[in-house]
Amino acid sequence: MLPNPYRPGAGMTPAYLAGRHETINEAQSILKAVNVGYAARSVIYYGLRGVGKTVLLNHIENMADELDVPSEYMEIAERGYSFGQHLTLHVSKLINKLSLKKNIADHVKKALSILKAFSLKYSYGDEISIEINPGIIPAKGISDTGDLANDMTELFLALGSIAQKENKGAAIFIDEIQYMRLKEFEALMAALHRINQKGYPLVIFAAGLPKIAKIAGDVKSYAERLFSFVEIDSLAPKEAIAALCEPARRFSINYADEALNKILTVTGGYPYFLQEYGKWIWEENNDAGLITKTVTDKAYAKFEQSLDDSFFKVRHDRATPRELEFMTAMVRCRTLPCTTKEIAAAMNETIQAISPLRAQLIHKGFIYAAERGTVNFTVPQFDKYLKRVHIIN
Repeated sequence: MLPNPYRPGAGMTPAYLAGRHETINEAQSILKAVNVGYAARSVIYYGLRGVGKTVLLNHIENMADELDVPSEYMEIAERGYSFGQHLTLHVSKLINKLSLKKNIADHVKKALSILKAFSLKYSYGDEISIEINPGIIPAKGISDTGDLANDMTELFLALGSIAQKENKGAAIFIDEIQYMRLKEFEALMAALHRINQKGYPLVIFAAGLPKIAKIAGDVKSYAERLFSFVEIDSLAPKEAIAALCEPARRFSINYADEALNKILTVTGGYPYFLQEYGKWIWEENNDAGLITKTVTDKAYAKFEQSLDDSFFKVRHDRATPRELEFMTAMVRCRTLPCTTKEIAAAMNETIQAISPLRAQLIHKGFIYAAERGTVNFTVPQFDKYLKRVHIIN
């Protein structure tokens, strides 16, 4: 039995990363700029679940390592997450990575003093233990004022100053950025804005759901100048075919055209679905040299069941009965995205009565505001799953 080259999983890098070459090249240019001490514009990648945002972020982080750009990676949790505490940890590590020259020792000491004051103000609990030299005296009144925007700006300025002295930039990777509290996100943007004004070589690569672009614009009017917002979508047919065929070619196995057409129709080119379907097709094929449509048809039931039992169910089970009522009403709309008015009518409710539910579902990442007055699911084909589970005609 040949090893299965398809890798469905949360953020798991596929055997062949298809269709992101232009995005990757742009990220590489940014890393090369900060690597010699130049400032660069930060990036937020946004898109639906399953399109490969985390995979892309991990790939760019690997590029940073190859280019010897000091970097740190953090993933924001939906709840129970202390951003200040985690930021303290990662900035501490970046300072250590950047502190290579003896002639910047005073700058390092100052940065650690600012970091220590920030840490004492914003770290709490036993989740993370951060050791900062006991001999370092906290910079009282600089990064511990209680004004998060000021304090985070001071922290980033301290880090950026060291990077500039080293003529060496740094990168911070932030996944699930939509879960940042508004106050924290606002402070992050204020700090990054000041860093850019100073020309410091510190850049952020972040990834989040589609709502993040609107959140950023609502928080700061200059968000579109602070970040490049790059949409990550499903793969075009040619790219989707490459994602399927390239891993198989390593084992001298090809796909029949009819099989490929079936897969593209079923998956819509979404990278996670391609990997999941590819996995079950491979198991069904029994090492034959050509994957036929008959094989893809046989594998379909296992593919669908696997999605239902994991990818879809884990999200479905997080919803309250009332939230599920809202989402099944979405499924009953004529088309997606659908308007709040249509959903209210399907629920026999007023728009005002269901508005809090809409807000809750957007906050939890189930749906997003697709266009003015409309919503859609953040998970591709979640409407089809709800139809199966709740028997909606």
